[in-house]
Amino acid sequence: MSMEMDIAPNKAEQVALMARELGRAEPELRAFLQGLNIEEKAALVALVWLGRGTFEASEYSQACDLALQEATTPAEDYLLQTPNLAFDIEAGLELLGFNVSAEAESVMGR
Repeated sequence: MSMEMDIAPNKAEQVALMARELGRAEPELRAFLQGLNIEEKAALVALVWLGRGTFEASEYSQACDLALQEATTPAEDYLLQTPNLAFDIEAGLELLGFNVSAEAESVMGR
């Protein structure tokens, strides 16, 4: 069973897919991130933290709260400077019970 998030899992996966192509897709990814609301941005940051092991899946809500509280840098800048961004987002999604392959297929229209 997957957890309720403040961002649709397919949106998070879209960020991960674009992050894999950062060399050519950075402007598109930045624009996509800028179009998200504050809660969606915090949810992405929380997913990254989960994916890198800073928080456990059971602490997802606390990670989101902390991301909102500590948002001193624009989320798009923070995320674009994150090494392993795609991996961390997908690892976070998996920890929350989402099927990353299915989300990727959804994003790619398959």
